Amino acid sequence: MPAERRPRLVVYTRVYPNRAQPGLGLFVRERMRRVAEHLDLEVVAPVPWFPFQGLLGRLRPHSRPADVPYVEEQDGIRVHHPRFFCIPGLFKWTDGFFQALGSLPLMRRLQRSFDFDVIDAHFVYPDGVAARWLGRWLNRPYTITLRGSLTRFKGKGAERRQIERAMSEAAHVFSVADALRQDAIAWGQAPDHVQVVGNGVDLQRFYPEDRAESRECLGLPARGQLLVSVGGLTERKGFHRVIAVLPDLLRRHPDLHFAIAGGASPEGNNEAELRRQTTDLGLGERVHFLGQVPPEELRHVYSAGDLFVLATRFEGWANVFLEASACGLPIVTTRVGGNAEVVPSERVGLLVPYGDAAALREAIDQALSRDWDREAILAHAQANAWQTRIPQLVTAFQAVHDGKAPATVPTPSSGKS
Repeated sequence: MPAERRPRLVVYTRVYPNRAQPGLGLFVRERMRRVAEHLDLEVVAPVPWFPFQGLLGRLRPHSRPADVPYVEEQDGIRVHHPRFFCIPGLFKWTDGFFQALGSLPLMRRLQRSFDFDVIDAHFVYPDGVAARWLGRWLNRPYTITLRGSLTRFKGKGAERRQIERAMSEAAHVFSVADALRQDAIAWGQAPDHVQVVGNGVDLQRFYPEDRAESRECLGLPARGQLLVSVGGLTERKGFHRVIAVLPDLLRRHPDLHFAIAGGASPEGNNEAELRRQTTDLGLGERVHFLGQVPPEELRHVYSAGDLFVLATRFEGWANVFLEASACGLPIVTTRVGGNAEVVPSERVGLLVPYGDAAALREAIDQALSRDWDREAILAHAQANAWQTRIPQLVTAFQAVHDGKAPATVPTPSSGKS
């Protein structure tokens, strides 16, 4: 009896690294390049296009870089970047359809040359909606991985109707956090249609380094306590909320510093506002902007710190928490999205209500004064290594390919301790 053929995938998402935006969607690439060790796949990462793109680039740098190649290779995986028509800031309810339309010629060529079996979309809108159109036109099943937030579409009727239909007609829906799965169920999805498969951490890339050496190589103060944070410099990440409580914290921790690793992202760039806030509060020598740090060097940022802080407005499953844990760093963050699943106990970190400045200040103060069990923090990261995630994904894709409903089982480890 011949062995069953392993499914071939097209990973479909706008949020994927490219030559012009090397930091975009690293969490998608990390997940899928590990799946590629078991299944053949190619990536289609559409790029928005508008006739007056040059003018847009001058008005909003980093929003739509013009030098994204049409095809490139990353880690042995071919990545395609078809263009699609997208009006900046207007008619966003059309993005899913136009993204699918712009991708269709390429997808037809891939159907002939690569003969893919499943379209694997990441982010429900517009990627998941576009995958629904492509699946219908090409007669292929599609899956959707929920990331980010569904609640932001609550008041957007046109997008919500498309999202509900895309999730319902998908062969299977993955969610990076149970909080997102519960949102999908509240939107009418059957519980066994949505499977939680969290992101993981690469323990070969993230591990503790010497603190003094890490600070020296980053140009940070050798002495004193150090808060660190990592992410795109956007309002959502909440760096300004941490800066706002620093003056009060300095009364209790007079040698305190705050280092931020990150740069502009498609969501925006509020570095100028953050620097202005820092100056206005007299914190010029206390807040350190490290810029965009390459992924292979981020462990030095975490290892330099005493505490990782992210006062974010929303997250699906933020890999930075696992990366910090893998470097032995405790965490303070907001109780939003899937954060309570990635930071599941006070042995790993502390959670505070979003927007509560007093609670944020008190949690940071408490965390800086506490003697943390670093071995417990490292064990949490080890329980959430990528090796615990990928078999679930491969099994589910095989079931979709075979025309079966994937078995929905709890994530083997949310790291609860």
